[in-house]
Amino acid sequence: MSDAFHNSDVMHLFPTFVWRGDVPDDTRLELASTLLKELEALGAPIANLRPGENWQSEQALHLRGSFRLLAEWILKASRNLLDYLCIPSDTMITGCWANVSAPGTGHRLHCHRNNFLSGVYYLQTQAGADTINFHDPKIQAGAIRPPVSQPMAENTEVAQVRIADGALILFPAWLLHSVDANRSAKPRISISFNLMFPQFAETMARPGWTPGVGGR
Repeated sequence: MSDAFHNSDVMHLFPTFVWRGDVPDDTRLELASTLLKELEALGAPIANLRPGENWQSEQALHLRGSFRLLAEWILKASRNLLDYLCIPSDTMITGCWANVSAPGTGHRLHCHRNNFLSGVYYLQTQAGADTINFHDPKIQAGAIRPPVSQPMAENTEVAQVRIADGALILFPAWLLHSVDANRSAKPRISISFNLMFPQFAETMARPGWTPGVGGR
């Protein structure tokens, strides 16, 4: 800040967190080998989706034995984040589903209700299909949009996080997020999930949409 002021500072109030980690390489390779085969067995059209289509599985993949290793890493990440937030509680997975996005497919702006955390594990990404967007939750953030000389956290409405195979991210379930259209020649494959405190999970937190194949 300007030297004309004494004790000048910018305070960051009510920050919004996004946690990102990468599973070890041996785990990443094991998950890729196991889960891609399992998704094909579940009917995922990995090789024959039409441009602009997105396939989603049923929402209880975490209860399948083949997804146990991924579920363990998800809960480990959740404990890590809750420790950082000084929240002395555990979470449980309330929904877990696969997304296969053909070239040309994005995912509209949305959030995940009735959960504390949401997240994504990335099975197959590539250049042109390797980002996720998080949107400023303040209601009037876009009321005035002056031009900026350099984008930064304090002056932008959208934060883009770059991801790769084996990346695991967690964020508040209420945080609006979207995915740009897949600009690569291959499908983008990810596993999404929600987490909630056990005392709330059984009655409030199951996903409220129907899986299947559809447009963007």
